[in-house]
Amino acid sequence: YADSAQQRGAKQRASQFRQKALNDYQQAFRYFQQSLELAHRSQDQPNQMRALLNLIQLAQHPLISPQLDAAQINQAVQEALFLLNQLPDSRNLVYAAIDLANLQPAASTLTPQKYQCPPRQLPSLAESLLQQAVSIAQRMEDARSESFALGELGHFYECQNDYSQALQFTQKARLAADQNRQAQDSLYLWEWQAARLFQAQGNQTEAIAAYQRAIATLTDIRQELLMADSDVQFDFRDRINPLHRDFAQYQLERVERLPVTEAQLEIESALKTIDALKLAELQNYFGNDCLFTPIPQESLEQLVGDDTAIFRSIIFNNHTAILLTLPNAPTQLKWIEIDSQILRETANEFRRGLERRRDLIYDPKPAQNLYNWIIRPFITDLDAAGINTLVFSQDGILRSIPMAALHNGESFLVETYAIATTPSLTLTAPQHLTDESLQVLALGLTAKATVNGQTFPALTHVKSELQQLKTLFPSSKTLLDNQFTRDRLQAELSQTVYPILHIATHGQFSAVPEDTFLVTGNNQKLTLKDLETTIRHLSQGSNSVDLLALTACQTAVGDDRAALGLAGIAVQSGVKTALASLWFIPDASTKTLVTDFYQNWSHSSMSKAQALSLAQRKLIQAQNSPEINDQYAHPAYWAPFILIGNWQ
Repeated sequence: YADSAQQRGAKQRASQFRQKALNDYQQAFRYFQQSLELAHRSQDQPNQMRALLNLIQLAQHPLISPQLDAAQINQAVQEALFLLNQLPDSRNLVYAAIDLANLQPAASTLTPQKYQCPPRQLPSLAESLLQQAVSIAQRMEDARSESFALGELGHFYECQNDYSQALQFTQKARLAADQNRQAQDSLYLWEWQAARLFQAQGNQTEAIAAYQRAIATLTDIRQELLMADSDVQFDFRDRINPLHRDFAQYQLERVERLPVTEAQLEIESALKTIDALKLAELQNYFGNDCLFTPIPQESLEQLVGDDTAIFRSIIFNNHTAILLTLPNAPTQLKWIEIDSQILRETANEFRRGLERRRDLIYDPKPAQNLYNWIIRPFITDLDAAGINTLVFSQDGILRSIPMAALHNGESFLVETYAIATTPSLTLTAPQHLTDESLQVLALGLTAKATVNGQTFPALTHVKSELQQLKTLFPSSKTLLDNQFTRDRLQAELSQTVYPILHIATHGQFSAVPEDTFLVTGNNQKLTLKDLETTIRHLSQGSNSVDLLALTACQTAVGDDRAALGLAGIAVQSGVKTALASLWFIPDASTKTLVTDFYQNWSHSSMSKAQALSLAQRKLIQAQNSPEINDQYAHPAYWAPFILIGNWQ
């Protein structure tokens, strides 16, 4: 959380998180010391080893290590090494030897990913410790611990650039993991390790096959965990994300060296890897009970028309891949050749500039940089194909910024194209409503509210916004202020089919779903889980909600996990499309934009994306409409609104 807050520029919040973490680490260190003292007094050597390893590993963390006595920690390491030769064989002893071999120097930057090669605190002992771990596991005939010991020894040689020796031990680790179903959760690690080793040796065929086996194995294990125990999760940052990114990067970086036909096949394969990553990201954010079903290829073809282009991005450390799919054409690949940190800083600068309504004159430079990186390399192809709608499936920090506000030096992107976003094209429902189906359940909050100690200002124009909806859709139902409760929402959706669910209230999207909620009447809140359960369980099949509008929600600058939650809400809740805002804006301008959106969409054959783009253009050209405040031309007022999911 501290790192996330720091990336968002919330320095005070980051400092608070770090202090809380430090307090927790210090308390844990005291508990481990007490545990060690108790084990010493009772001459309990197994618990002595457990307490020593806990102390040693905690002392590695750069947040607490400067405050600890280095001599005391070194003494703990020596005591653990001594105990290693005194204790009887056990699985825990194997893992203790591995942990000691992998110790990093105190105060170094921790490297959690297993495929990286951090400095070792005991470099001269690491190899012998890992060999000792292998011997203990083999004496016990314990396939699970043997698999980890052999695999870690293979990784040791990988870091020594001894790829032949590394591959030999990695293959043995794979065989050991394959012997026992309980050891299968390590198999993907050794397939992944083998893929890297084959890659280092230039064996591309074997590298790709090993990557594919690694992802397939991990997917199978995760599906079992999803259905069996929602409390068990693989660490997404350390295991799932880097494996998928590693493979996608390997695939895409090969493309320019391949003949045209093979290059296109490699891109198509990489797109499947990227889609699998995006699916895993959503499952990680929303929790293990969230099972998404990708739509079939024929539905994808039905969804994407002749006038629509699909942009996908995937961010790597040193550069970012942008992929463009045009109708009836091979997917194109271009690279943004900048460091990911520079991309993040540029995106955050762009977002902050958009939100600064007090700046009467908007500075488009960051918007132009992003346009030049993402759009300009493809502009000739977009023009030639007659494209009028752009759909973005973004990665990382790019999720938290509105593509509509990219600028070519003369105009905003939305002035040329209708724009939508989706967490993954394969998760976008293809169906859309017929005109006669437009019936609205409109809920809103006008009064000031306090939830979880946080005060949310009154939304004085919400009542007028909902009245406008009643005018456009006479059969709509309105629940305002104290009528707007979770129970009333559930009751209405269980009794009546409402293809449009419009919620005009404060919404807060956070890095974790538990802190994501909508404010309801009586200072209550509707969590994302509540909303998902209500819509998905009460609106099934043909009765499902076509459009969910959240017109006053917000995400923090730089918080790409919160943006992931916002992007995934349509998929998670089972609605086909969501209209939402990235940041909070005055509800007077919201009323204008939202009313125009519904009017455009309901009284013509245009798509939702086209309806939103026309409403945004009307604000951009506010000086041409006497009834619209000229201030609304600033992108702060129109740019935050994004269309998620089915754009038709």
